[in-house]
Amino acid sequence: MTANPTMPHPVQTIPESLIQWFGKCRFAIVAFSGGVDSSLVAFLANHLLGHELTISVISDSPSLKRGDLEQAKAFCRRHEIPLRIIETREIENPDYILNPINRCYFCKHALYEELQGIVEEHPESWIINGTNADDLGDYRPGLKAADQFGVHSPLAECGLNKHAVRELAAALGLECWDKPASPCLSSRIAYGQPVTREKLRQIEEAETLLNRTGFPVVRFRHYGSEGRIEVPTEDLPRLRDAFLSLESSIRSLGFEHVTLDEEGFVSGKLNREIGDAALKRKS
Repeated sequence: MTANPTMPHPVQTIPESLIQWFGKCRFAIVAFSGGVDSSLVAFLANHLLGHELTISVISDSPSLKRGDLEQAKAFCRRHEIPLRIIETREIENPDYILNPINRCYFCKHALYEELQGIVEEHPESWIINGTNADDLGDYRPGLKAADQFGVHSPLAECGLNKHAVRELAAALGLECWDKPASPCLSSRIAYGQPVTREKLRQIEEAETLLNRTGFPVVRFRHYGSEGRIEVPTEDLPRLRDAFLSLESSIRSLGFEHVTLDEEGFVSGKLNREIGDAALKRKS
């Protein structure tokens, strides 16, 4: 791969705290999702440790968009990052299928458990993930699973928040630096409503259609017979104009009703239900 002469050398760009952090790591197994955070971690591990001392691992799960998987594979090819694709079986776990408010815990537990086989291949290795400093203040049940398996988080441990992550990724010339967040497809299903492969397929096909129609940032929420579309507020006028043609296509995926969320896109909107669920348990 030919270096871009207009870009600074990575050593001049990477914060010293991260260089020192990776200096303590003998072998890195990167829990890779293809998002900005884990892509940056995969790049840093590969650059600072070398091909022989790192491997990035992505799960080909039904809750991962096919497009995101292909982008993740392309990212690793472009930056010559060793990649292994595994299959996790969270979709077979009744605790995951029931879609409780801590669903993410069961997903991450399945991932880190699967990674133990790779740890056995490299006994001195660390599993590392893309958790950043902002994530520590958010509702993220998967962090509990990471703690249980002794997973390390270089970005969070070095104090990098989401903004700093994107800045560093841009400075390093990583093409994903401005990639919109793309959480797992299961996060579009209302808590308490079962997660099924069919629902995940419906969500992915609806979002792919909306992306192709010119809405790169979108969430398609699954409420059983109803599908609800969220886009940023500035895109709502365009979505209203295109709604009639989109509605019939999305209804053909298996929905009786398709509606627009007039509030607009809010990341993690379904987490608002967590407070309501907690109040009901207390009553």
